[in-house]
Amino acid sequence: MRIGKQDAPYTAISTADAASITVRGRDLCQDLIGKIDFVDYFVLLMLGTPPTEHQRFFLNALLVGIAEHGLVPSVQAARMTLAAAPEALQGAVAAGLLGSGSVVLGSAETAGHLLDELVRAAEGGNAHEIALERVRQMRQTKTPIPGFGHPQHSGGDPRANLLLSLAEERSLNGPYLSMLHTIAQVLPEALGRPLPININGAIPAILLEIGFPVTALKGISILARTAGLLAHLQEEHERPIGFILSHAAAEAIHYDGKKAL
Repeated sequence: MRIGKQDAPYTAISTADAASITVRGRDLCQDLIGKIDFVDYFVLLMLGTPPTEHQRFFLNALLVGIAEHGLVPSVQAARMTLAAAPEALQGAVAAGLLGSGSVVLGSAETAGHLLDELVRAAEGGNAHEIALERVRQMRQTKTPIPGFGHPQHSGGDPRANLLLSLAEERSLNGPYLSMLHTIAQVLPEALGRPLPININGAIPAILLEIGFPVTALKGISILARTAGLLAHLQEEHERPIGFILSHAAAEAIHYDGKKAL
């Protein structure tokens, strides 16, 4: 049985024959290995073209900024998985990535979709009014405003502040960054209080400005977080804490169900 679209049997990423391997129109051995760094190669793979200076600089900055987040749930899941199955590094990495959702790791994607929606809606319109109305709608439905607020850095996310400062220094000031700042401006009126821009607001605004499609936003977070997970898993081999984390969870959570008769 056929399922889904069947009329475009093509890929433009890579091919090989007996004499060569071609990636995005370039010979892997002659043009790429030893001649291009990984960020440049990633952009080439994703977008099909070599990176611009803005793409190279900001992608490096973003990947460094979000690779490591400490013992967040994804890291704990990965470390406990490796503790239980030390032969399955790939399974532990997968365990750490499977929770890439709207609350942890994937929230930059949610913010990116909001920015993309509002930038499109504001073409030829009043960006302030459009953003204000959208935030009011989100408040009515009790939908969190993605990309704003932080439980620890209430005075402002230092990573976001730095990235936005770098964007300003390098004259990156297109519609997505403008809309991000517009949302920040309307929050006091719409919510009754300001919220700082966090890293998950800065990431999609910058990525969209430098030409990444909205569908690629989560992939950047996954790429960065994979590096952090691998570091934690190497440490788990050397200084294991997976079972300590598991024991701490068991000690912290108390049973409140029915007692046995």
